[in-house]
Amino acid sequence: MIGRKRLVLLAFCVAVICSLLVVALLPLKPELDVSSAIVEAVDFFDGSREPDALLFLDVIHRRFEIPEFADALQRYDEVLAESPEQAPLMRVFRRIADHDNVLQDGDFDSLYWENDLLTVPALYCDRFGLPDYYREDLVDAAFSGGYALTHALLACIWVQENGCEVPLSEEFVEFLYQANAGLINEDSVVDDLELEAAAFLYLAGQGALVDDAFVERVLAVQRDDGGWLFSSDEPEDSHWHATVLALLFLLHIEYPADSYLPMLASKS
Repeated sequence: MIGRKRLVLLAFCVAVICSLLVVALLPLKPELDVSSAIVEAVDFFDGSREPDALLFLDVIHRRFEIPEFADALQRYDEVLAESPEQAPLMRVFRRIADHDNVLQDGDFDSLYWENDLLTVPALYCDRFGLPDYYREDLVDAAFSGGYALTHALLACIWVQENGCEVPLSEEFVEFLYQANAGLINEDSVVDDLELEAAAFLYLAGQGALVDDAFVERVLAVQRDDGGWLFSSDEPEDSHWHATVLALLFLLHIEYPADSYLPMLASKS
């Protein structure tokens, strides 16, 4: 009887030791780390020639001095020179990176997307002023939700950085911030719209409205190539738009400051 008990105890101990050995031999899952995620995301854009991404990379270089993006505007201009069909629209948005950007006749005719029609007047308001109906357009966009809401916030950022004014009440501005924060859900799925809301809130100086838990969720769904999916529950290729927004968001987390350089390039 005693021998059987000892045998059972010995077998139990052997099983425990084997289990511990298996666990010890398994590859350790790396801890979620903002710094490492940033490095991998920067690598994702190595050699990128996506025009809109390059403008955001220029913003990131000016705001956070990321050396890998020092030539972002140069790459943008190379793509512009090689893409006559895209050139008018690219010249319009080039002002993000060059305050003295030169337009050509008819460039504004290339605008067709509703959100571009909302943000471009803000981008050039110090040159051409704002239309009389602009306040109503901003309010309508904000109450429409989705990307119209995030672009209403972006337009307000550009209006402010260009030193222009739109008669908006404090209540509306607070709604704009809170509504963008409300786009960030609490489930495990991270999508492009949430990343845009988070990044734009930080650009607006309202990063405190983004729940800290969102950082962990963003880190958890970064892919092996350093990028992010347009929606983390739809397995496809990593998307440049979601990735540049996630990178911009995480850089604000990694390098907190009371103030940052403006998103728009300053006068030369």
